[in-house]
Amino acid sequence: MENKKLKILAFVTTALVLLSMYMVFFSLPVMRSGAGEVLDSSFKIFYFHMPIAITAYFAFFIVFAASVMQLKSHDVKWDIYARSAAEIGVIFALLVLITGSIWAMATWGWYWIWEPRLTTSLALFLVYVTYLLLRQAIEDPESRARLASVFGIVGFVSVPLSFFSIRLWRSAHPLMFGEAMYGSTGGGLEGSNLQFTLVVNFLAFLALFLTLFIYKSNMEILKEEIHVLRVSRR
Repeated sequence: MENKKLKILAFVTTALVLLSMYMVFFSLPVMRSGAGEVLDSSFKIFYFHMPIAITAYFAFFIVFAASVMQLKSHDVKWDIYARSAAEIGVIFALLVLITGSIWAMATWGWYWIWEPRLTTSLALFLVYVTYLLLRQAIEDPESRARLASVFGIVGFVSVPLSFFSIRLWRSAHPLMFGEAMYGSTGGGLEGSNLQFTLVVNFLAFLALFLTLFIYKSNMEILKEEIHVLRVSRR
């Protein structure tokens, strides 16, 4: 991406993140449960927790897609895209665990319990940490790219498993949208202000990921080009 366009994206990202924080902390109306009870202010973390989780899923989808393309084309750029998305995705997955634990403590009085959503979220995080460790353990670039691509494709199964976990099994984790197979319905968000705030947060974290991803990918591609030049001059 051209430097000017990248600067514009970085500016838009900063503006969206600041706007999302303002909306969550200063403009949200009083939130109530389906029974009409006023929700604790800790519920505000949901507006960060859910968009971060979806962004992590998106990052790992890019790892999956780039891994497929790398196996088909053997082009090093796809390996760079997969690695860059994985590194950023792991950070977002860690933030999901942290924000989820903070919210759980404020709501239920415990940081962790081995229930379906928390367990599969932890497994998702560990899968992609293992992916990055695998890359570090293999020295040959071609072998590393090939094996990492296979791992990136197979490991992607942890994403739908995490997403659908509370729809497949009974869980303490709230189901905000849709229905579970065992009959429980989602809680939902009522009110245009609440929904608009959630949308802005989605856009903010998606833009943040894209900005980091482009910067990281460009840097890695530049490093690869420098490496090729040095090898060619030997």
